[in-house]
Amino acid sequence: MNQAEEIIKLLEEQRNEEQREVLMRFFKTGKGQYGEGDEFLGLKVPQIRLIVKATKHSISLDEIEKLLYSRWHEARLCGLLLLVEEMKKAKKNPVHREEIAEFYLRHARQANNWDLVDLSCQYILGPYLLPTENYDILYRLADSNNLWEQRIAIVSTLYFIRAGIFTPTLIIAEKLLSHKHDLIHKATGWALREVGKRDADTLRNFLKNHYSHLPRTTLRYAIERLDAAERQYWLKL
Repeated sequence: MNQAEEIIKLLEEQRNEEQREVLMRFFKTGKGQYGEGDEFLGLKVPQIRLIVKATKHSISLDEIEKLLYSRWHEARLCGLLLLVEEMKKAKKNPVHREEIAEFYLRHARQANNWDLVDLSCQYILGPYLLPTENYDILYRLADSNNLWEQRIAIVSTLYFIRAGIFTPTLIIAEKLLSHKHDLIHKATGWALREVGKRDADTLRNFLKNHYSHLPRTTLRYAIERLDAAERQYWLKL
């Protein structure tokens, strides 16, 4: 039995039918929903992190790839979290960082729900792209026709925001203003809110320039940390 099979076996042994039903509803796996057809075992994230902690020092990208193509949501999450750990270990190795990032990008569509995206992309693409100061990869993802690649583009910018770099967020947010999906509206608002926490004037300028095109959900998320009077100002415009 290879490592991926062993991990999947460990996950399957912890199957929880009651929690599985809850997760299937929460992650919208019904017909026509964004997670249609996804299958869950019913594990919570801390349970998966325990398996990651036990295996992170001894698994290859080939084995991670097998996890990413598992039918089980939790196995894919486990694979992505293992990849995050690989990127942490590659902190001083630019060649390996590039290998990990390119692997992630090749298989990005396997991060096919918002939790899979949010728990992986910024911690993998952020450390790879920040030293290069070249964010074209994210701009291309934002222009993709795939919902999850587009979410990867905007959520990845959270890493740069923490470093005081806002331009990638603002460019991608502008690209996604006309997007029709609520998951993109929320992610864009989230990123703009994080910009505003560090530089409120940058957020205000973005809102002023794009207010007429902002989805309502994006606006509400973006202004969440402003004071009550200013929130009402933006909402009543």
